[in-house]
Amino acid sequence: MSMTDPVADMLTRIRNGMSVDKRFVDIPSSNLKKRIAFVLKQENYIEDFMFVENKDNVKSLIRIFLKYDNRGKAVITGIERVSKPGRRIYVGGDQIPRVLDGLGIAILSTSKGVISNKAAKRMHIGGEVLCNIW
Repeated sequence: MSMTDPVADMLTRIRNGMSVDKRFVDIPSSNLKKRIAFVLKQENYIEDFMFVENKDNVKSLIRIFLKYDNRGKAVITGIERVSKPGRRIYVGGDQIPRVLDGLGIAILSTSKGVISNKAAKRMHIGGEVLCNIW
């Protein structure tokens, strides 16, 4: 059975892993998920990520190492899917959203790849808003 929204599945796995203080979560791999993980690492919301071969060598996994502060609280306090398969949300270069007045980030899928809202604002390009993270 195919999955309808793999990005929402990825965000849910990260959210659930942080709620039970897991050290890492494994997510089925795709190019879009790899780029989202790269943006999360670049913006310091996760420790690191790596690629793991599945035991069956059929599908590789992305292992995301979650990040916690010195008191043990999760760095990501909120993560939500914005654009969904049934309703895509696109923004122009002058309408790029700010998350929590600049304390969070939005991840956009643009013509230049998957980037954060801060990079999209610098390049003045718009695209599909995938998710908000704070």
